Amino acid sequence: LSMVQVKLIVTGDDFGYCPRRNQGIVDCFLAGAISNVSLLVNGSAAADAAKLARRYNIPIGLHANLSEGSPVCEVLKTNSSLLNQDGFFHGKMGFRTALSKGLLNMSEVKQELKAQVELFHELTGHLPPHMDGHQHVHVLPEVRHVFAEVLEEYGIKYTRVPIEPGLHNCDWIPPSLMDFYLGVEEDSFNTVDVFTKHGIRWPDLYIGLSTMGRNMSVSSIRSAIDSAVLELAAKAPQSRTVTIELMVHPGYPSVPPVGGCGEGPDDFSQSWERLHELQTLIKPELQSHYKSRNIQLCSFKDL
Repeated sequence: LSMVQVKLIVTGDDFGYCPRRNQGIVDCFLAGAISNVSLLVNGSAAADAAKLARRYNIPIGLHANLSEGSPVCEVLKTNSSLLNQDGFFHGKMGFRTALSKGLLNMSEVKQELKAQVELFHELTGHLPPHMDGHQHVHVLPEVRHVFAEVLEEYGIKYTRVPIEPGLHNCDWIPPSLMDFYLGVEEDSFNTVDVFTKHGIRWPDLYIGLSTMGRNMSVSSIRSAIDSAVLELAAKAPQSRTVTIELMVHPGYPSVPPVGGCGEGPDDFSQSWERLHELQTLIKPELQSHYKSRNIQLCSFKDL
């Protein structure tokens, strides 16, 4: 394994969610613990996040959001299939339910995704080098086609395909969450051809479901990387450089009513698990593990 050079993109998701999330993500970046961020443009602190990224030269991409809070496209804010009766997005599971019932208008999905790319451009001064989906909505049936079209139209090269090696062996993940993860995995497998056809790329390996929140530790990250690299080595023994994206959610816990994407902060953002991720990621023993294993932190533009 030490022969293989690993390029590791450690992406802090949900940048822009609230000031305390932003601060935690910046602290992580300055400590050399993350190398990339994903911006929620409908987050209540998105403009502040974009300023921070510029100030500290943090590589930033777009975390497209169709499931939490409010749309950014003016036309869709009042009357659209993307909204529930309270006028907000349907939620992580609600979005999936509405989609499976055929209730979502894909032209509205496309309209909102384009509006989010445009707003990202407005906030940062550039197009996103990478774009993925909040709560993995971008790999869902139908959505995946529209998402791929938008990336191709804007020339956005990179995305995330959340297929995590070794996920099935993670017996610490509760069954309800595992069901969700296996659904994400199945959707991801079915998305590969669509993204490929549109010329979209993604790192060789993805990690992040098995290491989220309370499940994150130096050893869980290390073993996730090791099992991913081993699996790839078995499939493609000749490869010398491996690219991995590790999805993380560091931050200081949100304090309501501040934060969120229009509805206030959710439970996960208020929990100690965000802080736990931050504290784990900045541990010196994790950094020294990267060095000893020839793991180089980078961003999408370094691929």
